Amino acid sequence: MQNRKDATSIVALGGLGEVGKNMYVVTHQEEIFILDAGVMFPEDELMGVDYVIQDVTYLVKNESKIKGLIITHGHEDHIGGIAFLLQKVKIPVIYSPKIAISLIERKLVDNNIKYESLVEINQDSHIHSKYFDIEFINTTHSIPDSFAVVLHTPQGTIFETGDFKFDLTPIGPMADLHKMAKIGKEGVKILLSDSTNALSEGFSKSESCVDETLNDIVKRHHGRIIIATFASNIYRIKHIVETCKKNKRQIITFGRSMESSIEIALNNGLITDKSIFIDANRAKSLKKNEVCILCTGSQGEPLAALTRIANGVHKQISLMPDDLVVFSAKPIPGNAESVNRVINKLYLKGVKVYTNEEFSDIHTSGHAKKEELKLMLRLVNPEYFMPMHGEYRMLMAHKQIAIDCGMSSDHVFICQNGDEILLTNDGVIKGGKIEAGDVYVDGSRIGDVGSMIIKDRKAMSKDGILLAIININPMTRQLLIKPNVTTRGFVMVNENAQLIDKIEKKITAIVKEALAKNTYTYTDLKNQIIFDLHPYINALTGRHPMILPVIMEVRQGN
Repeated sequence: MQNRKDATSIVALGGLGEVGKNMYVVTHQEEIFILDAGVMFPEDELMGVDYVIQDVTYLVKNESKIKGLIITHGHEDHIGGIAFLLQKVKIPVIYSPKIAISLIERKLVDNNIKYESLVEINQDSHIHSKYFDIEFINTTHSIPDSFAVVLHTPQGTIFETGDFKFDLTPIGPMADLHKMAKIGKEGVKILLSDSTNALSEGFSKSESCVDETLNDIVKRHHGRIIIATFASNIYRIKHIVETCKKNKRQIITFGRSMESSIEIALNNGLITDKSIFIDANRAKSLKKNEVCILCTGSQGEPLAALTRIANGVHKQISLMPDDLVVFSAKPIPGNAESVNRVINKLYLKGVKVYTNEEFSDIHTSGHAKKEELKLMLRLVNPEYFMPMHGEYRMLMAHKQIAIDCGMSSDHVFICQNGDEILLTNDGVIKGGKIEAGDVYVDGSRIGDVGSMIIKDRKAMSKDGILLAIININPMTRQLLIKPNVTTRGFVMVNENAQLIDKIEKKITAIVKEALAKNTYTYTDLKNQIIFDLHPYINALTGRHPMILPVIMEVRQGN
């Protein structure tokens, strides 16, 4: 076996065992290239957390080696972490497709970050460095300008698919199957491939099928149509616009991210007719069958436009009985309950609702299903394979697909974030472990919220909080008045006076006993109150509120 320093290293700092937060780091000696820097949206139990991003300690320690960040496409799970990454690590240049650059620039402005080293890439681009020769291949996804990345290294070729599907009748350009096959024929050491739909049978539907179905819905319905979809699905927005134009409907847009995506599509020539967009006031003078409302909220987000419309609190739009609401999106994992809640509210308002389950062709995934994953494996024909971008069940399913395509099981690596894969002259092996945990973003602060804070938030959400204010004379070390107890989310104080009185008497006894011992500090006293009060309250109520003792020093007399 050769010296490890001659090996090429691949490590995921995000994207394995999860859908989102994608970041893959390729290192050869003193050069590092980073692929993508995405965010992951938090599950419900991460209370108050806005985003989950990567732990970039490895990049901070190796900052001098970083040659650039390469972006495969402009979705949040691939670009959403860039503003946070730039606050931690110096990135000399970001190589990005055209549409993604527009989206990144907006994010940087929103975060007050000045960064001018954005370089546009396309299918003809090449990046050359001392050890790397990097090229790009057109892929099909639900956003324009999506690419696979091919990294030629001293230890062989790495093929990273990005997010992809094979659509033979796409809205945008075709995936470059010929270039994939050519690079596969030249030899690929390891393939890293999107696993999001590895559990789904068959081929994904073409976007053109969605186009036909939406056109049929818009043509037949004689009232207003409200369409909710992902703001990032620019191709879907493009053919909604074209369908409305064909059927002589004007479009009102709601949702900041939707308006931003449309502006980017207009600026890049993906949508050519700006006159089709009107404001809500002008729509009042039009017939109902001349109006389409395009909005955010396909995932049941509490503050999104469709949710506010369903709740009857939108300032400009009120539902009408003959409205038709179309969900042109599928709930992502964890959002089904929120989406169903919005759908139920819409039905209660008396409007008709189309979902992807009822009309199977009003949405299609941008990710490859089983047969497409097989096609990618056959085209690229790698020596080794590492499934990426997916939960572990998806990665394992993708491994089985590779085995079904003739790959040896020991040539397929199921990894976790932080697992190092080494390309050597003798093959591909697992290396060491890199620090690669989750970092929580709460508001504008990065990493201030840890697991203990999340645990505290869960405790408060479950059983509430009890605040005990204790007034002590520091000179005499005496309790001056009875402790004052107030609560939030535990019990109503006014309706539970007897319980509160018992708790206050218990605290009084604890404090007096502790103060009688001159060795007690205020910290000791707080800990003793919490230690003794928890089982006492649990015995009385069966609950475990968070207890916060507050000690006030009150000096009396001279």
